[in-house]
Amino acid sequence: MATVQVALWVVMILVALAILFDFMNGFHDAANSIATVVSTGVLKPGHAVLFAAFFNLIAIFIFHLSVAATVGKGIAQPGVVDVHVVFGALVGAISWNLVTWYYGIPSSSSHALIGGIVGAVIAKTGTGGLVASGIWKTVAFIFVSPFLGFLLGSMMMVLVAWGFRRATPSRVDRWFRRLQLVSAGAYSLGHGGNDAQKTIGIIWMLLIATGYASAGDAAPPNWVIVSCYAAIALGTMFGGWRIVKTMGQKITKLKPVGGFCAETGGAITLFLATALGIPVSTTHTITGAIVGVGSAQRASAVRWGVAGNIVWAWIFTIPASAFVAAIAYWFSWQIF
Repeated sequence: MATVQVALWVVMILVALAILFDFMNGFHDAANSIATVVSTGVLKPGHAVLFAAFFNLIAIFIFHLSVAATVGKGIAQPGVVDVHVVFGALVGAISWNLVTWYYGIPSSSSHALIGGIVGAVIAKTGTGGLVASGIWKTVAFIFVSPFLGFLLGSMMMVLVAWGFRRATPSRVDRWFRRLQLVSAGAYSLGHGGNDAQKTIGIIWMLLIATGYASAGDAAPPNWVIVSCYAAIALGTMFGGWRIVKTMGQKITKLKPVGGFCAETGGAITLFLATALGIPVSTTHTITGAIVGVGSAQRASAVRWGVAGNIVWAWIFTIPASAFVAAIAYWFSWQIF
């Protein structure tokens, strides 16, 4: 009985750490949902974060738990995961999030978590403990999601420019100030649907590893689902203001029509990835879409130096978080 009680407390602490990561995910990635709508002046920052948080939360009713299943069962081999692996993964992901938030770098919380899982599993068993198909699918979308966002964002911009070629600039601005509320809501819905499920997945992984859930369960307990969606919505409410400026103004100057095209292209990409059960980066997706919108106007509209710095952050995210996670795993295993 004492052993069960100790195990339960360990699980509770790790669940709380996972919920903290989820909150930070919303806090860190709030810029992805609101940067365009704030930078174009359609919504004030305070209204924008409440708007985005609402759509983050109602995503619970829209999306199937495909991404949670990928993270919970499709990254590490059954039997490899234990409390030390989960601890290492969360510490690795949270550490990278804190560093990139502090420096205002729009990196991926999603890939930080995947990198954390990979690093902790390798520290325990080597690469044999990983599920290759889940890893490669995630890694592939590091490149696919921003490219798809870029393609859809630029295509939307071209189509809108052609469709409204005879309209006056003031009329276009008036229309797209309204339409951007729709696109921002859709993007926030996709953000909540994909990102909250990653934390659901790691808690599900933990519960299976410690015997509090079965690997044969079709879904994790309802309290896990509700807690994760609520945590990411609360994180979004508090916002990641250091990153908003980079996403909204430093890459390219946006008008409401550009914000609408970027958010719509990003939302379509997120909806597709979530339906396929692929944990993608909302940061990568919206950055690609913003660059696509800027380049559709003219190549010089994009500040390629800023975009290049962001890409370097993407490249380092998985190895950096994996390295920290491996150290955290070793520390946890040695001490506890």
